[in-house]
Amino acid sequence: MIAFASNSLLCRAALKQTTVDAATFTFVRIFSGAAALWLIVKMRHASGLAENRRIHGSWLSAIALFAYAAAFSFAYVDLSAGTGALLLFGAVQATMILWGLHKGERLDLIQIVGFIVAMTGLIVLASPGLSAPPLTGSILMLGAGVAWGIYSLRGKGEANPASVTAGNFARAVPFAAAVSIIFVPWFHVDLAGVSYAIISGAITSGLGYVIWYSALPDLKAASAATVQLSVPVLAATGGILLLGEPLTLRYLLASIAILGGIALVVLEKNRAL
Repeated sequence: MIAFASNSLLCRAALKQTTVDAATFTFVRIFSGAAALWLIVKMRHASGLAENRRIHGSWLSAIALFAYAAAFSFAYVDLSAGTGALLLFGAVQATMILWGLHKGERLDLIQIVGFIVAMTGLIVLASPGLSAPPLTGSILMLGAGVAWGIYSLRGKGEANPASVTAGNFARAVPFAAAVSIIFVPWFHVDLAGVSYAIISGAITSGLGYVIWYSALPDLKAASAATVQLSVPVLAATGGILLLGEPLTLRYLLASIAILGGIALVVLEKNRAL
C-alpha cells in the first residue's frame, strides 16, 4: 500500500517540483515498468519459479492500463496527492461495485447505505466551491479510477499476474509513446522528473504490483479489501509532510464518507461470505 500511495506522491512531486511534462512522465513510467517487469519474469523463469518464458496479457487490458496511467498523470498537474488518491480510489471501488451489481450481485441495506455515503463523498469532494479541487483534474482522476477498475476486473483471478502485468505494460508502451508525440510542443524534461517517473514505473508500480499479487493469496478477502483503504490516507499524509500540501475540511469530510462507506460495503460483503 505504501508503494501504491507513493505513485501519487511521485507523480505530484514530479509535476509540481520539476519541469517534466505529464506526457513524458507517463511514457517513462510505463516504459520503465515494462522493463522492470520483463526482468522480473525472466528472473523468475531462470530460478524455476515460472513455468515458461512467455509474456502474457491482452491489448484491451493494456488500453485500460494506459488510460489509467495517462489520466492519472495529467490529473496530477492540478490535484494534490491526497485528493487525487481519494478520487482515484473511490472511482475504482465504485466501478467494481457497479460491475458486480451488473453481474447479478445484490447489496443488503448496510451495503446500500455505505455505497450511497461513499458516492456522496465523491460528489462533495468534486463539487464546485472555494475549496474544491480543479474540475478538469477531478474528471481526469475519476476517469483514471474507472480505467483502473476495468483493468483490475479484467485481471481478476489471473494465475500468473506478474507475467500478465508485464505483457500489459509492454503493450501500453506504444500508446504512451503516441501521446508523447502528440504533446511534443509541451515537451519538458529534467533529471529529477525522469527519475521520479522511473521509480514510479519500475518500483512502486511494477515491483509494487508483483508484491501485492504475491501477498493476496495469504490474505483473507476482508483483510485485502480493508488494507486498501489506507492508500488515500497514506498519500494525503505524504503530501502534507513531504510536499507541503494543505489539509482542508472538505477533504477530511469527504475522506470519512468515501472510506467509511466503502468499508461498510466490502466488510459486510466479506462477513456475509
